[in-house]
Amino acid sequence: MDRRRLIQHGLAGVAALAAPRGGLLADPASVTASVARALAALSADRPYLETAVRAAHWLERTAQRSRDGVFWSADPDRPAEVGYDLYNGTTGVLPFWVELHAATGEPRALAMVQGAADHLVRALANVNPADAGLYTGVAGMALALGLAQAATGDVAHGTAARRALAMVHAAARQEANGPGGAMTARWMDSTDVISGRAGTGFALLWAHRALGDAASLGLARAAGMALLTDGLPGPQPGQLRWTVNATIPREYPNFSHGTAGVATFLAQLHAATGEAAFLDGALAGARYLAAIATPTAGDGRMVHHSTPGNEGLFYMSWCHGPAGTARLFHTLARVTGDASHTAMADRLARATVAMRVPERSPGFWSNVGQCCGNCGVSEYFVARHERYGDAGALAFAERVARDAIARGVRDAEGMKWVQAENRTSPDAVVAQTGLMQGAAGVGLAMLHLDGAIAGRARRVVVPDAGVV
Repeated sequence: MDRRRLIQHGLAGVAALAAPRGGLLADPASVTASVARALAALSADRPYLETAVRAAHWLERTAQRSRDGVFWSADPDRPAEVGYDLYNGTTGVLPFWVELHAATGEPRALAMVQGAADHLVRALANVNPADAGLYTGVAGMALALGLAQAATGDVAHGTAARRALAMVHAAARQEANGPGGAMTARWMDSTDVISGRAGTGFALLWAHRALGDAASLGLARAAGMALLTDGLPGPQPGQLRWTVNATIPREYPNFSHGTAGVATFLAQLHAATGEAAFLDGALAGARYLAAIATPTAGDGRMVHHSTPGNEGLFYMSWCHGPAGTARLFHTLARVTGDASHTAMADRLARATVAMRVPERSPGFWSNVGQCCGNCGVSEYFVARHERYGDAGALAFAERVARDAIARGVRDAEGMKWVQAENRTSPDAVVAQTGLMQGAAGVGLAMLHLDGAIAGRARRVVVPDAGVV
């Protein structure tokens, strides 16, 4: 099952709303002049910031506008197909503009935050409230609107963020069927980070921290209890594993759709609540992953893509690779103080280096995005540098980012990346706009790398990032 079909399996209506065919955000000549001035102001030793600005130029040129604000289709050549998901919709483009404004102070970037958030405020009335997914639904919209309010100070954005959060709460199916009769909460049938309970739980923990919403911690706890209830035993005692849902026969053990993502949420939930059951669940998931990991050169470890049949296929990035799965072990190291978890995270990082990324392999194809490609790897190694002061990690992140820059297409409209979203469809290439497969995600990764070099703290941290 390819990635888009897997995501769509859990997506219940947020994507692909027909949108008005408004014009571009600004006159092309004015945009070109604005970006030319910005690029001229950048010194030659800021290639990552320059790349982010070029990506911003292209995103401005591909933006659509209506009376309600600014929005994007994932594929600019299909402008009527507009979604509001964090994965590849307007919701995911907005955080790039937040980070760009924080990095540069450019008023135009803040205007884009304002316009995109204004559009999302109105779009809330049209989305499917039953889809509470972080990357597919209203939980992601709550996050984006909260980030917008922090940047713009616009009360309407904060009000809409809380309205989206209220939709998440209202959509929860709660029952007293958890361990010991505890309350559980479920939305979609999925357990995973993309559309399921783990991702929604991450968003609820973010709402508790960022918005001070106490009820969200209680609902996150109920989501965690549901995940403990739904966990499956591993091959050995003391192990737990999670599949996407009961209708998908294939198991994806890594971060986006499997055990690593669920266990990372449980570890974060333990940190927020202090409840031992959640830590026990996270540790059981970690034991399962460590047991099935394949040794690589240099004492590295990698967890295969899926079973059955793909036990010899290894992805590198956020979705099914070390860049995502290592988040679990970093989080466990923080909450337990057990150095063995840091050691496992280090083994996952060494495996990535040993695979000679950014050289291409069956699990690292012509994709530079946050989900599957260079930028997911770069973000992880930048985070390692920020947490541990690891100069080698920063150098590796630069190597991967330079390759992504070389793969970009530059023209008078800025910079874009034409790539294959799915490994199984290598000829289906398109230049996307969004966070996980498009220019917004590439630009965000470049801004984070530039910030790590310049000593600038990142403004945008997605809820599933954990402590890394």
